Amino acid sequence: MESFYTIQGEGAFSGCPAYFIRLGGCDVGCFWCDVKESWDVEAHPRRSVANLLSEVKESGAKIAVITGGEPAMHELGPLCQALQSAEIRTHIETSGAHKISGSWDWITLSPKKFKLPLEGSYQKANELKIIVYNRHDLQFGEEQSMKVGLNCIKLMQPEWDRRDEAIPQILNYVRENPDWRLSLQTHKYIGVP
Repeated sequence: MESFYTIQGEGAFSGCPAYFIRLGGCDVGCFWCDVKESWDVEAHPRRSVANLLSEVKESGAKIAVITGGEPAMHELGPLCQALQSAEIRTHIETSGAHKISGSWDWITLSPKKFKLPLEGSYQKANELKIIVYNRHDLQFGEEQSMKVGLNCIKLMQPEWDRRDEAIPQILNYVRENPDWRLSLQTHKYIGVP
């Protein structure tokens, strides 16, 4: 769908420069999605791995973040291999609803109630990101966290349009449950993609 050099605005690598490759196609259908234009896979041109690799290398980025839509709908092995051969870290942001192909340096699992992750996704996650739209999402996050590995970083992130309501709920929750962290979409606060 699009590709661009920016900073990672969320999670454990927040603030790090990263090249984003946003793939078209998503069948999860979050009503609060901020990139609904990514859902239709056919609406976006196909690009070669070589072309994408060239862009990432030209940017000087040391991290490539593959996102969507739902990137795991695609076979990502060749893209991972090309990036890693060029000594570029590979990160993916996925709901886990599809089998995760490729070899990843970092996996952000962001489960959605609408279409839960495949069981095999949980133990692969380096970080678990729960989007908090309402207070019920706090309990959903706790349920999801029982399935990830012990070293998985657990993050709660307010849904952008409801951040004023969600941030106080998350702050209270992480104070009472210190194995969780607050994640903010810092890229939106500073006005970069």
